[in-house]
Amino acid sequence: MESTYKLTDQDNYQRIAIAIEYVKTHFKDQPSLDELANLVDLSPSHFQRLFTDWAGVSPKKFVQFLSLNYAKKLLKNNNASLLDTAYETGLSGTSRLHDLFINIEAMTPGEFKNGGEALLIHYSFANSPFGKIIVASTKLGVCHIAFENDEHEAFTHLKAHFPNATYERTIDNFQQNALNFFNDDWSKTNQIKLHLKGTEFQLKVWETLLTLPLGSLTSYGAVANKINRPKASRAVGTAIGNNPVAFLIPCHRVIQQSGNLGGYMWGETRKSAIIGWEASQLAENNR
Repeated sequence: MESTYKLTDQDNYQRIAIAIEYVKTHFKDQPSLDELANLVDLSPSHFQRLFTDWAGVSPKKFVQFLSLNYAKKLLKNNNASLLDTAYETGLSGTSRLHDLFINIEAMTPGEFKNGGEALLIHYSFANSPFGKIIVASTKLGVCHIAFENDEHEAFTHLKAHFPNATYERTIDNFQQNALNFFNDDWSKTNQIKLHLKGTEFQLKVWETLLTLPLGSLTSYGAVANKINRPKASRAVGTAIGNNPVAFLIPCHRVIQQSGNLGGYMWGETRKSAIIGWEASQLAENNR
């Protein structure tokens, strides 16, 4: 039976902590929503909302993430077969393992196991108002943009994501359309194609960032509210910190509620410069 007294944040935290620990121990059993809700004496619908508010993802997604991480370890470290990995992870077969990887990692289990062996990645370097960048793309769209002064180091960081992929230093239409943004050409946003891998929560945060207008600023809490996860500001910050496409996905437009800039993967000085540059561009456009 669900408790009738008003739950405090401490009560809620204790319930979610119990549920998380249970999932971490029993994820191979693929516990259901009803099972987890009953564990902490809440209705399934109440538990679903509460868990999502505190963890940033639904209970089902949390189970999937743990299953995925375990499967990745088996494939990478134990050289297990796909079938053995599926069964060891608590999945009914390789088709469910395939769906798990596609939905969260944007690649098949085989592609992960092979380090992106079948993936062709185009990459090139360019100058921007904020320093040299590396931009990379697959046949589906831009997968990586980063500010890097050293080309060798930039390529090393890119290759670490898919060590067995085939890399070709060339610029394609995906990259060129992305680079147009640094030339103040905002008329071709509909031509930008992205190929991103991330959790559903990360993708939702990044999608929200894409809606932020030029020259605008928002807070981590505001982003959390916009994706209907008002208590997940910290998780939003983590997702923003994992943004794989600099500038194009404008994580630089998110600052702390206090007005402080907050962190930035490519340096707080660069973040400040980008914000100032965008403000000047907006003022010029308004004139």
